[in-house]
Amino acid sequence: MARVTEMFVAEAGSEPMHSVDRVEAVDGGLRGDRYCEGTGHYTPFDVCEVTLIASEDIEYIDRELDLSLDAGQHRRNVVTEGVDLQGLLDHRFRVGGATLTGTRPRPPCAHVEDLAAEAGVARALGEGRGGICADVVDPGPISVGDDIVDLGSTDRTDEIIGRLRSEE
Repeated sequence: MARVTEMFVAEAGSEPMHSVDRVEAVDGGLRGDRYCEGTGHYTPFDVCEVTLIASEDIEYIDRELDLSLDAGQHRRNVVTEGVDLQGLLDHRFRVGGATLTGTRPRPPCAHVEDLAAEAGVARALGEGRGGICADVVDPGPISVGDDIVDLGSTDRTDEIIGRLRSEE
């Protein structure tokens, strides 16, 4: 079952990430997070409303690359388990009481490595392990332990093809 295992927010750019059990997804991101508040390091140039990363990728980085990304050093908001995040790109998905849409991969940057104070973090988050960005479609609460449910593609072509096939 796909679910949320951890969540993090930071009040301003370069501030430490703080673990939270519950957060409100609102228009523009997560209430109390730097990018929703317009205080992120890359605001307004590169904003992700919500960032997600797979716990399986964090575990791989810890085990195989001997780098610890505990306590939010990955700088992502939502840590997931049991879901292919790349498969959520261009899809709407429900997380708790909110609906999000996957918008693009979230590549690492030198800034995340500077804040982690550990060489190799940016490289470790590369190769598809950096997670994804998502936009809030329908606001609502998100909590640790919430299920993640793929609601389908945002591409209307899939909907049209499905409708045509059902008419055959």
